[in-house]
Amino acid sequence: MKALTFCTGTILVAGLSIAPAQASTFSVGSRAATCYAASQSYSVRSGELDNCTAALDQEPLSFEDRVATLVNRGIVRMNLGDNAGADRDFDTALSMDRNEAEAYLNKGLLRLRQDKPSEAMPLIQRAIEAHTIRPALALYARGVAHEMMGDLKAAFTDLSQARDMAPGWKLPAEQLARYRVH
Repeated sequence: MKALTFCTGTILVAGLSIAPAQASTFSVGSRAATCYAASQSYSVRSGELDNCTAALDQEPLSFEDRVATLVNRGIVRMNLGDNAGADRDFDTALSMDRNEAEAYLNKGLLRLRQDKPSEAMPLIQRAIEAHTIRPALALYARGVAHEMMGDLKAAFTDLSQARDMAPGWKLPAEQLARYRVH
């Protein structure tokens, strides 16, 4: 059996090599839409963070779009390395909507980046229970958290479910190839 290990930052490369879970879409040309697009990219620039903030400060957003823009700004901050700012945005979104699955999921992903799987686990689980729009990513992340905590059987189960749920996404299958099942 392969003992699975992740060096610090592997979740950043492996688990987060696809776009994190965004919460909504917006009108073309709005700053909120620009923020959403930036949240899908890992090569963000600080100017894109300014668009997110301007959307929140200057655009008339619906309640749902304000929550989504907070989540998206949190993702941009996370990808810029501003973990504290990302945490604040996710927490603000959750204070507005306690069922915002994408805030829970991205906060959990942030905890994995910080090598805190025991803190990530309940956040990821809450995202799954709140019906995240990215269930395969949530299962993958939960599998990574299980692996980091030494529960290889649970990790294998979650990674297998992520693979089955998103067969076109290669990462779960690649991670499963490291396992030997007896």
